[in-house]
Amino acid sequence: MRCPWGLSTADYVAYHDDEWGRPVHGDDALFERLCLEAFQSGLSWITILRRREGFRSAFDGFKIASVAAFTDADEERLLADPGIIRNRAKIAATLANARVLADWPSGDLDSLIWSYAPDGARRAAPRTVADVPAVTDESTALAKALKKRGLRFVGPTTAYALMQACGLVDDHLADCVFRGGAAGGSGQDRA
Repeated sequence: MRCPWGLSTADYVAYHDDEWGRPVHGDDALFERLCLEAFQSGLSWITILRRREGFRSAFDGFKIASVAAFTDADEERLLADPGIIRNRAKIAATLANARVLADWPSGDLDSLIWSYAPDGARRAAPRTVADVPAVTDESTALAKALKKRGLRFVGPTTAYALMQACGLVDDHLADCVFRGGAAGGSGQDRA
């Protein structure tokens, strides 16, 4: 058994089985996930997933230091790149966020995000997709903390999607074989 959304396409099967809900650490890795969740806002996740390699190429692997150094010419290049979502506001936010994060000490993004992970033992496993929230108190607090530190396109829904994708919460349904990392081990070594 898998979560129903993880069955619709081969892309979703692979993402569900190998990545979604597995713990992700490292500033650059979390920056990538934060950016992709922001680009997804208003779109379906499959749209982002299918363009992920295009995003990685366009944004130099989401290395914070590299993206922070992007120029106006790079922004124009991104706006013309058919391999990504060419939304001016989202591209500008990605560049601005990288510039903010480039000034943070190494590990601070990882520490900040993971400090908002809720106590999983107190959360009941969702039984249906309808049981999975779009926003939680923790995601609202995380979004506020990120915004307070100067990041953009990081609302509570985006923050919760990040928490799900990066393993801060386990929203695999109760009868999903991947609940708790059962099928893939603990997930600690996966990003």
